Amino acid sequence: MKPLLVKEIRTLLQGELISGSENWKVKETIYYHRHQLSKQNSLIFVSRNDSINWHEINEKGPSLVISDLPSSELKNALSNTTVIRVRSLVQSYWKFMDYYRGLFDIPVVSITGTCGKTTTKEMIRHILSKDWKVQASLSSKNEPRQSLPYLTGIEEDTDAAVFELGLGNSGNITHQCKIYQPTIGIITNIGVHHLDGCGNLEGYIKAKSEIVEGIKPNGTLIINADDLNTKKVPLQKFLGKILYFGTNEKSHMRASNIVFSNNGMNFNLSFKDRTYRASIPGFGEHQVYNALAALAAVHEMGMDLRSAIRRLATFTNMERHLEISNGIGGSTIVDDTWTNNPTSVEAALKVLDSIGKGKEVILVLGDIKRLGNFQKKYHREIGSLVAKRDIHTLITIGNMAEEIAKKALEDGTKADVHIFSNVQGVLEVLQQKLNPQSILLIKGPMSNRSMIDFAKKLKEDK
Repeated sequence: MKPLLVKEIRTLLQGELISGSENWKVKETIYYHRHQLSKQNSLIFVSRNDSINWHEINEKGPSLVISDLPSSELKNALSNTTVIRVRSLVQSYWKFMDYYRGLFDIPVVSITGTCGKTTTKEMIRHILSKDWKVQASLSSKNEPRQSLPYLTGIEEDTDAAVFELGLGNSGNITHQCKIYQPTIGIITNIGVHHLDGCGNLEGYIKAKSEIVEGIKPNGTLIINADDLNTKKVPLQKFLGKILYFGTNEKSHMRASNIVFSNNGMNFNLSFKDRTYRASIPGFGEHQVYNALAALAAVHEMGMDLRSAIRRLATFTNMERHLEISNGIGGSTIVDDTWTNNPTSVEAALKVLDSIGKGKEVILVLGDIKRLGNFQKKYHREIGSLVAKRDIHTLITIGNMAEEIAKKALEDGTKADVHIFSNVQGVLEVLQQKLNPQSILLIKGPMSNRSMIDFAKKLKEDK
């Protein structure tokens, strides 16, 4: 965080100094009870609903508390704590965020989409980090509550920032865009997810579309030209620049001649009447789409495209993202337990179509969560996708995933089908099937710790 003088903050928020000194600098900002109080020189937003532990705050002092609690409560602060009372904490919070963001004239990328957000973000960070200092959200920790520490993680020497936007409910992306004020927005794709928070697919598309209005004036929107649901995003009122990526002729950043290699994907990249040869670690056409979005973003930030392509080739594919390992009995294990939704399941099956040719294919599929009233519908659709393929063994884990197995059987799958409520007993079935000719894809939700641990058991010790 760029250090800010307490007096400067009080003047900005038009607050009343209740106690303490205002002649020191804040070096961290948190929202009380939402973020961990870990450092000295912290600015702490405290709401009316919070019960304050003044001793805890004082021990980390000097600390600055900003609150709209009654003065009678705020006067209980101890000697190492400065307290500023404001009329409205919510208004002060947003005013501070807007002020802090305005201190930095740097490119800020925000990314949404059903799949590929984390990978695209990490690709951008990787490409830029050789020469730039980049502030980025951590892993897939993209909840709106993380936005405050991520924004204030921008420092005086930060060259660019890239943030993943989480979506649990309508309004989440609008909220985060008000904080980040992105100069570049990316929609990787729009599949099916979080229907419990958005009502239905139309509501989910509308919630994803919030990023369009969240981009700063004269900013750039980078959008998937091939994705059917993304085509439903209204763009009529967007006055900035639009860059399309994909494989069709409409794409500004276009991929062609996509082929699987030993370690990932090779493809031709066409941009502004020039064609480049590119490669990316990690299997699947979806990985190429992630790469296109990342390359479009860094080029828009001013990076030479040829240099960006060279950097992209050194990217390390993320763990549990179709991660391939040797497994029990000399088998091949494909661990895709990072996330689970219908779009990512279909992408994983397409990868398996290519790398599983000539092998005994085993699927271990877990529940897909957050589908609301549509969970049965989409689990059964996956069952139909499985039935169309040459699968030797299908194992489902979980009550919802059972619908995958039932539908696959109804559609005439030739697979040996096993249904489990949890991972207990699954290994006993697999030990008879895992050999050098078998390839196993395991896919489940990141919230299912037992499936993640089970995937680790299937792999040989490295």
